[in-house]
Amino acid sequence: MPQGERPGSDGEHLVQQRLGTTERADRFYREQVLDHLNARMQEFVARQEMFFLSTADRHGECDATFRAGPPGFVQVLDARTLTYPEYRGNGVMASVGNISENPRLGILMVDFTRDRIGLHVNGRARVVMDEEMRAGHPGLPVDPIPGRRAQLWVMVEVEEAYIHCAKHIPHLQKVPPQQRGARAWGTDDVKRKGGDFFGAAAEASDRAPFRRPERKNEHLRGGLHEDTQGEASAPHGAGNGSRTPSPPFPSSSPSPHSSPSLPSRPSLTGPSSSARAAAVPGGDDFVGELNAEFLDRVERVLARAQPRRAAEDEPEFRGWFDRRDV
Repeated sequence: MPQGERPGSDGEHLVQQRLGTTERADRFYREQVLDHLNARMQEFVARQEMFFLSTADRHGECDATFRAGPPGFVQVLDARTLTYPEYRGNGVMASVGNISENPRLGILMVDFTRDRIGLHVNGRARVVMDEEMRAGHPGLPVDPIPGRRAQLWVMVEVEEAYIHCAKHIPHLQKVPPQQRGARAWGTDDVKRKGGDFFGAAAEASDRAPFRRPERKNEHLRGGLHEDTQGEASAPHGAGNGSRTPSPPFPSSSPSPHSSPSLPSRPSLTGPSSSARAAAVPGGDDFVGELNAEFLDRVERVLARAQPRRAAEDEPEFRGWFDRRDV
């Protein structure tokens, strides 16, 4: 596999080199990472009832959340496109807000009950109003209960799809409906949704208003790497100020997606900090020097790291879920 065509970020490539896992990673990239959903992946997605979602805003500040619905709530439109609904929630709209600034997202679907396997889907997303989505896809499911009725849809252009192995996934069993207690899926009742479970509301009158921490590492956003067009690109998962993000509410129906290609990325190893600073856009200025110093610091830490044996290889290992360890 040519170096420039490897999936993944420059950071993971650097760590692979330092820890001696490049060959193993290349085998995984070559055999498991697709730029589309194959037939078995599409079948897997179509029967999922939940997934974990990661997004980041234009500063690279992240949010992780959980989405759930009846089987089929995630719709596969074609091999390179899937969509999922956004239901009425607490009104914060954190994920949709992040997508409006930075269209990159990551999805992890895990089947805990049947196949005990996971599927990663990474790509670019845009938000579509429900009525517009149904105009283009009239066969989408409709739920009569307001709390389970889609207000928006997130359409995802698949760029990477790959397995999450069963090694550390516990095998769970579904609880029969009559044993689930008073909670109803899609309820709008505050108490039935969990109420003030963690006691945050009870502390509200005693604490100072929340203030976002100062962003001390903003100089690291962008400028660390260059893409094939020579534009400054952000670290993996961060927004890129040099590109115009997809609008959060497009005015027209989505156009057919062309086959996405994974960007090529240069190697970060070898050159000195001064050489790296020169290679970074604006490398002669203060930001370029800070970026080069950051990479050198990362490399010094990784140089002290040693590959470790897998825990399963240790004589005393008794299994990842051995209850005797509890």
